[in-house]
Amino acid sequence: MSPNVQGPTHASVPSVPSAPVLAAYSYCEAVTGSQARNFAYGIRLLPTDKRQAMSALYAFSRRVDDIGDGTLPPEAKLVRLEETRDLLGRIRAEEVDEDDTDPVAVALAHASRRFPIPLGGLDELIDGVLMDVRGEEYETWDDLKVYCRCVAGAIGRLSLGVFGTVNTGGLAGPGAARADEYADVLGLALQLTNILRDVREDAGNGRTYLPAEDLAKFGCSDGFGSERMPPGADFAGLVHHEVRRARALFVEGYRLLPLLDRRSGACVAAMAGIYRRLLDRIEREPEAVLRGRVSLPPHEKAYVAVRGLSGLDARTISRQSTRRRS
Repeated sequence: MSPNVQGPTHASVPSVPSAPVLAAYSYCEAVTGSQARNFAYGIRLLPTDKRQAMSALYAFSRRVDDIGDGTLPPEAKLVRLEETRDLLGRIRAEEVDEDDTDPVAVALAHASRRFPIPLGGLDELIDGVLMDVRGEEYETWDDLKVYCRCVAGAIGRLSLGVFGTVNTGGLAGPGAARADEYADVLGLALQLTNILRDVREDAGNGRTYLPAEDLAKFGCSDGFGSERMPPGADFAGLVHHEVRRARALFVEGYRLLPLLDRRSGACVAAMAGIYRRLLDRIEREPEAVLRGRVSLPPHEKAYVAVRGLSGLDARTISRQSTRRRS
């Protein structure tokens, strides 16, 4: 890793992982490739060590999410989540050996020695999924932000531990100290986009994430259990309101891009770019999310990834941020 990148690898970790660790990383990459297509498009742009670490983070996060979204009764989910928190404690205490039978634990343990990953972010993720299991609802955007920071903002901060930040001329730029904040806000933008995309699916699982005061304002308090809203409901108005909120979060979160090295910036630009395009589609046709999940075709995701790798998005955001500061 370049000496101008903050967050170097730990000297005690061999540059070439052992065979058991490589096998564990391969497992995590397979999980990521099969279950997180949007995320996988971004991390393909990373060098091997960072791609492996991000796959380990995803695989662990996916395990937590799957517990929350699974069919176990709530009491069993609570037990499983606390068991997962205990496993995280073992990883943090470096008590997971390379020959452990859990490949996700092996990979994440190695990644956390390789990079300064703030593992407490995974505790926050578990906290957020516990909120789901307990059926918490959100009256205001400030309430929902707490949940979004747990399940998405924390992932942004964890990822930043892998990416590191780039110095300019050997000195940290004025925005570098706010990199964690930008990563957190970008996570909020992605999560709010997810919430809009999944309103029908979440309703089918008995969940409504959008703030109750917003639902009431637009006459949508009855929820999203069918393709048609009741008379008088302004669903399009609700969606456009939340889209504006998400766009403002993207603008702030994109300030992270100029603080990252080229390939890390490309990864973030690709993932965020896919979600911004999803947001565009939702804005153009709000009712589409009531009929099913809105997605992008593979060729469009590939185009976004190429834009990210070219550095175009990072340069554009850098110029916009400079104009705003002047």
